Amino acid sequence: MDFRQFARYHRSYLIFFGIIIVAMLIVDGFLLYKRSKYTAERDRLRAGMSDFEREKTDVALQSEESRIKTMVALIRRQSKVDKKIHLAISTDSGRMYLEREGALLRGFPVQVGQGKRVGVSPDTVYLAVPRGERSVQRIMRADDGWEIPTWVYADRGLAVPADRTVKGALGPIAIILNGGIVIYSPPSAGPLNDSSYVMPGSVRASSVDLKAVAPNLKEGMTVYFY
Repeated sequence: MDFRQFARYHRSYLIFFGIIIVAMLIVDGFLLYKRSKYTAERDRLRAGMSDFEREKTDVALQSEESRIKTMVALIRRQSKVDKKIHLAISTDSGRMYLEREGALLRGFPVQVGQGKRVGVSPDTVYLAVPRGERSVQRIMRADDGWEIPTWVYADRGLAVPADRTVKGALGPIAIILNGGIVIYSPPSAGPLNDSSYVMPGSVRASSVDLKAVAPNLKEGMTVYFY
């Protein structure tokens, strides 16, 4: 069968594939256009700066990155030399450790909620990934009620109930830290009862692991985030 015969019997297929090819070319062209536009805008902005301003901007970005790395390194080091029993959480690797003076007593995986702006405009706040030193304020159990923030319902796309206090909303066991940071276990009630959702700026761990370290927890205990 030559091409003429093939085209006659399979005309609809040829039209279909032709449309797909044209659509792909259009998408590629649009992406190239957006990329060139972004590059031109970036170059325009940098061209409007003096050499001093460009250098100052680059140095500021490098300094901020260097400052964060230095801070993380110092916090990690402090957690290793702390003579008191404490918790340490590596936000990058997603691990929590129970330590004392460099000795690892227990380690287990955790999920760290990513930084995110929450709330309803104009009343919004950015919840960053925790860094630095915190302390334990309260240990919560399954029978303890927790008043769920309104932004949690908004973030989940749920209606805010009249009574936001839910027993076991933070799972069978949870640790409340200063600064509003929460280390919680998977709950069976409330808007956090979703394995695919981790509360922004907080940490979720299995109830088995948290219960295992619970006998060592007390108010005022240091928790390091690095």
